[in-house]
Amino acid sequence: MKIAIVGTGYVGLVTGTCFAEAGHHVICVDSDSRKVNMLQAGGMPIYEPGLEELVKKNVSAGRLAFTPSTQEGVEKSQIIFIAVPTPPLPDGGVDLSFMEGVAREIAATMTSYKIVVDKSTVPVRTGEKVAETIKRYNKAKVEFDVVSNPEFLREGFAVEDFMHPDRVVVGLASRRAEAAMREVYAPFKAPIIVTDINSAELIKHAANSFLALKISYINAISLICEASGANVQEVANGIGMDTRIGRQFLDASLGFGGSCFPKDLSAFIKIAEQLGYDFALLKEVQRINTLQLDRFMKKISDTLWVVKDKRIGVLGLAFKQNTDDVRMSPAIELCQRLIKEGAKLRVHDPKAAEKAKAILGDAVTYVPRMDDVALDCDALVVATEWPEFKKLDLEKARKSMTHPILFDGRNMFDPAEMERLGFIYKSIGR
Repeated sequence: MKIAIVGTGYVGLVTGTCFAEAGHHVICVDSDSRKVNMLQAGGMPIYEPGLEELVKKNVSAGRLAFTPSTQEGVEKSQIIFIAVPTPPLPDGGVDLSFMEGVAREIAATMTSYKIVVDKSTVPVRTGEKVAETIKRYNKAKVEFDVVSNPEFLREGFAVEDFMHPDRVVVGLASRRAEAAMREVYAPFKAPIIVTDINSAELIKHAANSFLALKISYINAISLICEASGANVQEVANGIGMDTRIGRQFLDASLGFGGSCFPKDLSAFIKIAEQLGYDFALLKEVQRINTLQLDRFMKKISDTLWVVKDKRIGVLGLAFKQNTDDVRMSPAIELCQRLIKEGAKLRVHDPKAAEKAKAILGDAVTYVPRMDDVALDCDALVVATEWPEFKKLDLEKARKSMTHPILFDGRNMFDPAEMERLGFIYKSIGR
């Protein structure tokens, strides 16, 4: 099928590339001509494992192209996916101006039947607004359908998640649109849940909020473990083996971050408020997440006594492993707090250092090699769960440090082993 993707961020670029890999003909649209030029030249604006290779493969095969023109995308496609940013507003709501702008552009250039698909995460009833907008600004008065098709991609595993999804959710109101969407997703061999548009939109916010709840739940349990001498990892394993619960998202940590969970939680709370319900449970999820970083910062302060002028090495800047995304990263916020306290930071991240520079600037020292971060440091902090950090030469790190203190915000190391190596070791819930 002929597909347009409007927006080439983490969702749009992965979606377009994977559709092309499945055999569809895809044109990706982005208003940022610099990004389009980069992609046309073989460059990549983001890091996502496996994505660069698939982009090059499908561009070479003639199934994937890039353009700054929405009109070109609309004219060349049967189905148009909207994957533009939906940033948070100060009151917790969602800024839908990008969505509205694209809907207007599509309407202005549409001269034949099209299916317009909301791929971005949007509040319930957004599909209704998109339909109203297209109807209002489409001078040709052609028929169209609006579909909600939320994404469930984990950054760092997005290609794998798209190519092998647990399920595909499509919200729609016509059999014509349903037939087309089933054809789009036929190559992926996944269960397709067909529902109404409002339910599909709610599924996305409900799913992300529930996952955030699981993270805050295990972080709350970690406090009880620390107070009682229990081990949060053992507790998580014990409850996670219950198939009704599952082990995923039960790792105690600095808390959740990124561009999805914090934004989607706030949005869902606001949506519920507008519909007359006080979602107090999700407000508590937010509170626990905020306090988790506060408590970790207190561990550092209590152990070092005075943070000012201490040299601290930080491993990890991305909000999670396998991505260069630093948006709302707990690691970045921790760095900012330590800088405010007067600490001198040496930081390393396998992929996110360049993007972190836009936030931290010259306030920290960027260290290219992981094994050099600990040099002359008073303490070392693990802030992101990159797998390669487990390969850190701990003996070398201990010898190169002024004081062998390690704060593990991701529980990557074994407490008994760290004690054997001579570290003062502080983790979460153990």
